Amino acid sequence: MTIKMLPNPQSIVDRLICFQRTIRELVMRSHSDARIHEVSRSSSADTIYKIDTEVEPLLVEFCEEWGRQTPLVLVAEGLEDKEGGDAEYRVFPDGTSQEDAAIRVIVDPIDGTRGIMYDKRPAWAIAGVAPNKGHATRLRDIEVAVMTELPTSKMGFADVLWAIKGSPSLGQRHDLRSGDRQPLKLAPSTAATIDHGFASVANFFPGTKVLASEVMEHLVSRLIGPADVTRATVFDDQYICTGGQFYELIAGHDRFNADLRPLFYQIQNQPQGLCCHPYDCATWLIAEQAGVILTDGRGKPLDGPLDVTTGISWAGFANAKLRDAIEPILSGYLDSVLAKRR
Repeated sequence: MTIKMLPNPQSIVDRLICFQRTIRELVMRSHSDARIHEVSRSSSADTIYKIDTEVEPLLVEFCEEWGRQTPLVLVAEGLEDKEGGDAEYRVFPDGTSQEDAAIRVIVDPIDGTRGIMYDKRPAWAIAGVAPNKGHATRLRDIEVAVMTELPTSKMGFADVLWAIKGSPSLGQRHDLRSGDRQPLKLAPSTAATIDHGFASVANFFPGTKVLASEVMEHLVSRLIGPADVTRATVFDDQYICTGGQFYELIAGHDRFNADLRPLFYQIQNQPQGLCCHPYDCATWLIAEQAGVILTDGRGKPLDGPLDVTTGISWAGFANAKLRDAIEPILSGYLDSVLAKRR
């Protein structure tokens, strides 16, 4: 079967890097705004803060200009329809039918809003581009992805990573003062164990903390042995940003990360709450083509529709040896918990 590729993928990379640089500059200017963390409104996917609303006009302007050259469908959080309600997508240029668009662009201009709006930790601008297959378009159809670090006020450097389907992922480190750019080595950990390394199950907000902790305790006990509270050999890093979690795996900082909140809601017989969505996973291609293995938390490849509402569970392994060690234990535990609570 011949796989249809996007035309001129490098031009798409360049365009997205330029747009994300604009977002980075806006975020850097916003650090002096004391109102940056005010709640603006809520969407069907998440809370929209003031910093998010400042980005929205830039995103629309960017897509209007791009759409005049290449008709596109934008999939992003916070879009509104003509009546002011939530919209899952918008077609550019205005008046173009969804069927006539050449590409679908899924974007999270600021992934990690909660960290950056308190100047606490970098966020990421993330984007993925796929040939337009209508509503059937999925994450696995993404052929170009770009992510740009949105720095805190005290940072002097920020990283930019990108991938084109079928080619190794690439990266640069940007000097924010001089503008100089240096190649960035992307090297996931080669460790075969989580011992003396970072490994985390997302435990961001009340509601799923107990299950997340139980899963992590079970993994550590099976992989390393009974907990010895006099020693700390597995480290937890709760980075409230899917793009940031992917980056930590790509950069070799973390060995295992998972966000299983949709599964946890299912186990608890609860409706879907706040969780990871497809737009949060727009840069899966960068992670995988850098060597990271991403699954749905149950062993299948990470995937999902290109929308802003579907709940996504995922697990990321820095290498195949870690996957082989962790995945059977993780799947077995989740199966047993599901069986008990039915």
